[in-house]
Amino acid sequence: MSDPIRLLIADDQALVRGALAALLDLEGDIDVVAQVGRGDEGVDAVRASDAQVALLDIEMPGMDAAARLRAEAPGCRALIVTTFGRPGYLKRAMQAGASGFIVKDTPAAQLADAVRRVAQGLRVVDPALAAESLAQGDSPLTERETDVLSAARAGGSIADIARVLHLSDGTVRNHLSSAIGKTGGRNRADAARIAEENGWL
Repeated sequence: MSDPIRLLIADDQALVRGALAALLDLEGDIDVVAQVGRGDEGVDAVRASDAQVALLDIEMPGMDAAARLRAEAPGCRALIVTTFGRPGYLKRAMQAGASGFIVKDTPAAQLADAVRRVAQGLRVVDPALAAESLAQGDSPLTERETDVLSAARAGGSIADIARVLHLSDGTVRNHLSSAIGKTGGRNRADAARIAEENGWL
């Protein structure tokens, strides 16, 4: 019999992390070897535990864990498990090098199967989300509109955003106006929310 799959779980909610670990530890061929509460703790924990698969939440402190894992611990594959079943998040995760993307309400047996498939080098993606992602297409925002909308999330004034991005107030206004139009938002806060939900920010 082959050795069990060495699994790391990274989730900022201790209850969720513990529940996932308890569920997956019941599987005879999966061994939860590490648990962390921040994305930026993931690489060190993978190295220390020699984990083969990392189960990561896409929205947690210090998150860019999938990209860091690919760069710094390429022997460990990332499987994103998230509450946020949105096409934009899926795209972002795949671009960061994740091997899989599933939502947290996936049944335990399917989750365990996803871990096994990712460990084998396969890609695992929630099928409904994959279809929605393909239908939606890429972000309509330019790189500069994305920067301006990201800066606007902090709630600062036009002058604040201009100062942070080294742009003129007029340029910031133009980019915000364009981003609001493209997202269909009512104002910049609404546009930022819509863009974030679609994974464009």
